[in-house]
Amino acid sequence: MSAPARLIGDTWTSMLRVLLAYRRSPGLLAASLGVPVVMVVVFGYVFGSAVAVPDAAGTSGASGAGVGGGYREFLMPGLFAMVAVNGIMPTMVGAARDVGRGVTDRLRSMPVSRTGLLLGQTLADLLVSVVVLAMLAGVGLTVGWRVRGSLADAAAAFGLLLVFRFTMTWVGLLLGLAVGKEEAAGQLAVAVIPLAMVTNAFVPTGGMPGWLAALADWNPMSAVVQAGRELFGNPSAPSAAWPMQHAAPATLLWCGLLLLLCGPLAVRKFATHGTRGR
Repeated sequence: MSAPARLIGDTWTSMLRVLLAYRRSPGLLAASLGVPVVMVVVFGYVFGSAVAVPDAAGTSGASGAGVGGGYREFLMPGLFAMVAVNGIMPTMVGAARDVGRGVTDRLRSMPVSRTGLLLGQTLADLLVSVVVLAMLAGVGLTVGWRVRGSLADAAAAFGLLLVFRFTMTWVGLLLGLAVGKEEAAGQLAVAVIPLAMVTNAFVPTGGMPGWLAALADWNPMSAVVQAGRELFGNPSAPSAAWPMQHAAPATLLWCGLLLLLCGPLAVRKFATHGTRGR
């Protein structure tokens, strides 16, 4: 079998393996959607009345009931980005589980494409994320979120989200292969929470201390959120930071850099796992 044919075949087989796991455990899909839905309720209805967001003119709106719908429109792109960044966790835990149970060693002993095996996992996760994003969009429409831009811009926003999710799965694969233990990977997954919180996803960064606002503005997730708000036509808080002024290019730049770094390292780690010292 030629190398391209083997790559395609092994990618397809690996993708089906992951999708069958979701089919047999629908709770995994429910868990992927559960956290963002809870965030819609908690932030949109509990905390939303206390958060001021910019109005259509770009000035800060008043907090309280008058901006409830406005805050939910401000919030939804952040929750979409949270779904994207959460791609780190299941892939990291799954990769560490395979290492710990000897699945990785078994696969490495076969004449299969290392890149195809990992690519299949990331593509399967991408298909699952399409379903999760669609369901979350339905929840958002129910609570008052609306797409104010064109359909083409909305499609571009969801495209950026999927590219970011695909990138995050490669980050998760690398971390999971490096950790090698399911329990440790589960504990490390908690580190994703600060990554999601120190952003512009839930509140404008203008009210943060200067050093924290700088970290939030240069967080890759913030670029995704800002790009989504601009493309969806939702309220956004202005910032002078370069990623916030050029959100879509910054998102693609971050994704390109992370893929160039994590992709080859993950494939190398998978191919050389357990060979040290032999």
